[in-house]
Amino acid sequence: MTLKLATWNINSVRLRIGIVEKFLKEHDPDILCLQEIKCQNDQFPSKNFTRLGYEHIAVHGQKGYHGVATVSKRPLTDISSTDYCQMGDTRHVVTGFEAGGRKLRVHNFYVPAGGDEADPVKNPKFDHKLKFLDEMLALRSDDDGAENLLVGDLNIAPHENDVWSHKQLLKVVSHTPIETEFLDRIRDEGDWLDLIRHKVPYDERLFTWWSYRARDWDAADKGRRLDHIWAAPTLGENLTDISVLRDARGWEKPSDHVPVMATFDLD
Repeated sequence: MTLKLATWNINSVRLRIGIVEKFLKEHDPDILCLQEIKCQNDQFPSKNFTRLGYEHIAVHGQKGYHGVATVSKRPLTDISSTDYCQMGDTRHVVTGFEAGGRKLRVHNFYVPAGGDEADPVKNPKFDHKLKFLDEMLALRSDDDGAENLLVGDLNIAPHENDVWSHKQLLKVVSHTPIETEFLDRIRDEGDWLDLIRHKVPYDERLFTWWSYRARDWDAADKGRRLDHIWAAPTLGENLTDISVLRDARGWEKPSDHVPVMATFDLD
């Protein structure tokens, strides 16, 4: 059987529900993980999703900020969330599901951006980000008999070809050595497989985010790969395709992020 799973920082799900529906109709993922939904649970546009066959919904939102949601054509079980750093913001939801006779679990994350200055002493937002990453070290790709996936806007572009200019961004939050080394630790110690780079060679530049500040984002192409899909190594054996929908950055009222989708053959 084929399983398609996508992740997308939508930057307000209600404002951009039109392009979400466009994506679902054109690409038909089984599961879509959204970040930065910017609404409370009862404000989430569930009817728009159920009309398209996404009847199973896990929302962890808050008023005006942050928030994550996972919508699925498959039944979702064991829905929960972790309040990382006990800050009260809604940056994580985990859901279980079955596919191809296998027990799977997906962690949907919106990691703090970290502000503008890469100094945890001077910048509380950056300190929060580092503490959040430290707590993520406890995650494992295979636990409780399930194969896990970790997806979302991790707000870190780890490799030099995950940014438009490695040298110019070394001191810019999202690509500083302390962040990229932290993300590498989370991946390695948790035995996670970075599915994008499992398919796309490291010598190829690849971005999932382009700033709104650029007059012509496409021509300037000053992007970063902030959005990720990680998985248990066993799922890497079933991965048939990984796609970054760059064109979505040019849709009407776009998010500054684009969807990333992984396709698996679980037969």
